[in-house]
Amino acid sequence: MAVTLKQTETTPAAYPAAPAGLSAEATAILDAVWRRIEAYVAFRTAARDVVWIVEGCGAWVPPLTPATITNVEVWQVDAWQAVTLPPSPLGGYVLPGEGPYRFTGTAGDDAADVPADLTEAVRRLSEYMAAVPDLEHAGARTVSETVPDVYTSTVERSPAWLAQALINSGAADLLRTYRRA
Repeated sequence: MAVTLKQTETTPAAYPAAPAGLSAEATAILDAVWRRIEAYVAFRTAARDVVWIVEGCGAWVPPLTPATITNVEVWQVDAWQAVTLPPSPLGGYVLPGEGPYRFTGTAGDDAADVPADLTEAVRRLSEYMAAVPDLEHAGARTVSETVPDVYTSTVERSPAWLAQALINSGAADLLRTYRRA
């Protein structure tokens, strides 16, 4: 069975534009939100270079989508050698030997439209993460602020709120079809 041993992705030149109606605070953290969503899903919007090291016999399909493979090599004795592999009925390649193989290509497509549910997931997560009442106390369970005889504010939040942001914002539900297999 072919197994992906290593995947090396470069950072894209730019992520897609901010969704319409996004607040200034949410727009300021948009790149971080895209990185977080891409760590959660296999779908890529912005094009970037990727190298996969794969080992084993059998069918192999790039774990990111959309992906275009531009070069395939196999390690022989002490160097990478170019190789032509037959296509797999699953859309990838059939690896005839143990390898290891090195696949070089790109993932993502700058020209493609970002699907509406992905754009909405970005909007939800951005606004949720931007709505932090006090970044200085982001991991605190309770933060209180009082101006005597005028104002009292208490915010109670789970210490794990940021770790659960994908779920709590509703973005994870929208990203199900893009999840890693």
